[in-house]
Amino acid sequence: MMSRAAQNCNRTLSKPSEINCIAKNHNNNFHVLTSHSSFLGNKRTSLATLAPKRQRNCKQSVCATAGRTLSELKNCVEAQQFDRKMLEELFTIARAMEDVKPNTDEAHMLDGRLMATLFYEPSTRTRLSFESAMHRLGGGVLSTESAKEFSSAAKGETLEDTMRTVEAYSDVIVLRHFESGSAKRGAAAIDIPLINAGDGPGQHPTQALLDTYTIQREIGRLDSVKVALVGDLANGRTVRSLAYLLAENYENVEFVFVAPPVVEMGGDIKSFLDKQGSKWEEAYDLKEVASEVDVLYQTRIQRERFQDRSEEYESAKGKYVVNKDIMEVMRPDSIVMHPLPRLDEITTECDPDPRSAYFRQAKNGLFIRMALLKVLLKV
Repeated sequence: MMSRAAQNCNRTLSKPSEINCIAKNHNNNFHVLTSHSSFLGNKRTSLATLAPKRQRNCKQSVCATAGRTLSELKNCVEAQQFDRKMLEELFTIARAMEDVKPNTDEAHMLDGRLMATLFYEPSTRTRLSFESAMHRLGGGVLSTESAKEFSSAAKGETLEDTMRTVEAYSDVIVLRHFESGSAKRGAAAIDIPLINAGDGPGQHPTQALLDTYTIQREIGRLDSVKVALVGDLANGRTVRSLAYLLAENYENVEFVFVAPPVVEMGGDIKSFLDKQGSKWEEAYDLKEVASEVDVLYQTRIQRERFQDRSEEYESAKGKYVVNKDIMEVMRPDSIVMHPLPRLDEITTECDPDPRSAYFRQAKNGLFIRMALLKVLLKV
């Protein structure tokens, strides 16, 4: 039976032009796409030039959602900012974004807006999907890769000073940083929206959003799901953010943690799940777990987090591998997910299996990030 959210999504997508109606749903101040610009002769004046200056964020309010409504979202720095209603609204917008075509009005909704991507750690999918999302909606991109080495950070500039400088050149900043908590610091220093694209071993909220969206799209529900989180659970910001998002917003979600002891799930997540009343357990037999769950979420062992602890890395690497034998015991309606990149923790023989959802998952990241940019830039 189709979930209510899925029914709403299907109804919403009956006409591509209904993106404008979605905009009205998530912000009653905006009704149609053309209302976001005024036309003086042949020159378009962006609404951003007419809007009042935003009040500077303070550290205490960086993560606030001002009434827990999507239209008032100011930044995206952690998964806990989103409640169920906000997620449903965002996913409806994301479904509409799947139908945005070139050379349409919808493909120009971010004309004149600039997004800066500051990545202090390597990235392929996250950076390119954000940049693709901005371009597909008509915006422009300012980008720096390996900002740790090739920006003024190499000269000792503080993160806060970098944020204030880049703010002058852009309308939204996407930040990936190697320190946990860096996104909150960056957001507190600027007035424009900031999106956390991963802060060290901390969180990766947009990955959690696209993961949750993928689960809904693939199995049709988010309540009463059993999820196995496998691999590097100590350093994996993706699994931490996903656990927060699912447990806080959906009913009867169960978790099974499958990890080598050296990278087991942290006590903070376990305590959070206990407070939420979410069931969780630790297990060590991947084959047995795979036969019981709706979602098998595999992650790689992150060598870069071990630094000089090479022996610990070698003891964890290759411990749990999803291969044909694992796929054979999984239910027909279950799925395998992975935030990518993968090394050898999912064998390529699994790729043709329709339950292997990881490349569809990566594609969903584009639509979620298009939706998030639309929301944060108030169009």
